[in-house]
Amino acid sequence: MSDAPQQTQHTQQTQHTAHTRHTAAGISPDLVTAIREKVAADGGTIKKELADLVAFPSVHGEEDTKDACRNAAARVAELFAEAGVDLDSHVTVDGSIALTGHIPAPEGRPTVLLYSHYDVQPAGDVSAWTADPWTLDERDGRWYGRGTADCKGNVVMHLAALRALRALKELDDDPVSNIELPGIRIVVEGSEERGSAGLEDLTRTRPELFAADVILIADVGNVAVGRPTLVTTLRGTADVDVRVDTLAGPVHSGMFGGAAPDALAALMRLLDSLRDDDGVTRIDGLDCDQTWEGLGYDAETFRSDAGVLDGVGLVSDGAGASVADLTWARPALIVTGIDCPPATNAVNAIPSTATAHLNLRVPPGMDPKEAQDKLVAHLESHVPWNARVEITRDVLASSFSADVEGDVVKHVEACLAASYGRETERMGEGASIPLCATLLEAVPGADIVLYGVEEPQCRIHSSDESVDPREIRDIAVAEALILATIGR
Repeated sequence: MSDAPQQTQHTQQTQHTAHTRHTAAGISPDLVTAIREKVAADGGTIKKELADLVAFPSVHGEEDTKDACRNAAARVAELFAEAGVDLDSHVTVDGSIALTGHIPAPEGRPTVLLYSHYDVQPAGDVSAWTADPWTLDERDGRWYGRGTADCKGNVVMHLAALRALRALKELDDDPVSNIELPGIRIVVEGSEERGSAGLEDLTRTRPELFAADVILIADVGNVAVGRPTLVTTLRGTADVDVRVDTLAGPVHSGMFGGAAPDALAALMRLLDSLRDDDGVTRIDGLDCDQTWEGLGYDAETFRSDAGVLDGVGLVSDGAGASVADLTWARPALIVTGIDCPPATNAVNAIPSTATAHLNLRVPPGMDPKEAQDKLVAHLESHVPWNARVEITRDVLASSFSADVEGDVVKHVEACLAASYGRETERMGEGASIPLCATLLEAVPGADIVLYGVEEPQCRIHSSDESVDPREIRDIAVAEALILATIGR
C-alpha cells in the first residue's frame, strides 16, 4: 500500500508516453479512452457471465461431468450470440464439444481468430479451497473459482472486447466509425486440459473453420498484474509412464527384506538418475544446457510466485543456471505421479511393483520425438538389479516459438502497451499448448500471438484459483484495440 501513490504516478506518466508513441500506429488516445469506458461500464456483466460459467464443473473426460460440459458449451454459445457472433457446435472425436463461429471479413481486410476454452481442471481436494470452487467468490479484489483464469476468464474477456466494439459502432459520434473491423473467427474448445485431441482432429477434417490471417490465443497471461506481456515461446511435452516389477507379489519385509529387490526402491533409483547433484534434469544424449536470451525471471519473484517454502532452495541456486534457463529454455523432467503402496496403514511388505508418470517438458527447437526416444533409452539403460521395466509413451506435443519480428506481433504489443499504459514485455512459458503447432500446420500462413488474463497469482490448476478483474478489463481493451486497428 505504501508504494501505491508512486506506482500511480509512474503509470500515468508512462500511459501518456505510450499514447503519444502509438498514435502513429493507428491507436489514438481517443480510441483507447472510448474502448476503456465501454469495457469498464461492462464490469457487472463480465462478473455475472464468469459466475455463470464457473458454476459448470466442465471437466472433460469424466462420466459425472458430461452434462456440465454440454451445459457449459451451450451457455458459451448463448453468450457469444448475444455479443453478435453465432457459434456452431461440433461433437469431436474425443467426445467434447467445440464451438466455432465466423463473421466474414470485408474485402481487403484480414481475418482474426480468437481462441479460448471452457473446459477446466478438476477441483481436486475441495477441502483445500477457501470457498466452493464452483461458485464465484470475491475476496480482496480478486474473483475465486475453478476456471476464473484458466480459461473461462479469457472467454468472458473475448466477449467484453466484442461488446465494447459493438457498443461503439452504435454511437452517433463513433470514434471508430472510420475503422472497418476485420473478419472474426471464434474457436472455443472443450478438451484443452486433456490434450485438445478433439480440436486437433477438427482442424484436420474441417480446416476451413480455422482459416485466418491472425490467431490470438488467450490462454496464458502477464508476468505480473498490470505488466502487459506477450508469451513468445512454449515448451512441448514428451511424457512416458514407467512401471517397475521385481517380485511375483509383495513379500514380508522381515523375512525377505535386505536381499529381495524392492520395486519402489528400484523406481526411486531410476528416477534419481534423471537429475544431477544440483537437481538439474540430465538425460543421456539430450542437450540440457540451453540458456534463455530475453526477459529474466528474478529468483525472489519466482519463489513468491511458486510458493516456495522459507528456507527451501531453488534448483537454480547452485546449478550455474538462471530460473529462466531452467523453466523456459531447457528440458525439464518432473515426476507428476507415483503409484505404489500408500503410507497410510502401510503393510510391512516389500513392494513388488511401482509406476510413475514422467512429464518431460521440451524447449523450442528440440524435437519431442527425439527427446522421448532419449528418455526411454536412458531409463532402459539405468535400471537397477535388472528389474523388469515397462515404458509406455504418451502423446507428443510440439513446442512453439512466435515470430517476434513480425508486424502482427509488434502491433499486438503496441495495443497491449496502449491499454496498460506501459511497455509490453516478452517472456517464455514453460507450459505447453499443443494446439499452437496444430494450427500452424492447418493455417501455415497465419501469425499466432499468445496473451491472456492469467498471471502468477492466479494459481491455475491449484486450489483457490483466481483472477484479477483488472486483467480481464485491460486485456479486453487491448483485444478490442487489436480488432479495431489491425491491418490499417
